[in-house]
Amino acid sequence: MRGALARLTARQRMVLVLRCFEDLPEADVAQVLGCSVGTVRSTTHRSLARLRALAPELAALGPAEAESQPPRDFSPAEVRP
Repeated sequence: MRGALARLTARQRMVLVLRCFEDLPEADVAQVLGCSVGTVRSTTHRSLARLRALAPELAALGPAEAESQPPRDFSPAEVRP
């Protein structure tokens, strides 16, 4: 994986790190990079496609596997006094 990531452009790596590893929303990534949300979306899509082409073993980690995982709950926790 590290070798495949090294073959991406710096911007592609940055978008993937912020979106996938740091789990930032698209709007936050856009603000950090100084671009539009649409640019973040398209760069994410193209970067993941390139990563899968460079490392075919990662293709198995596509959307189908992500859908099989239980959804994460991002709702705020209830705080009681």
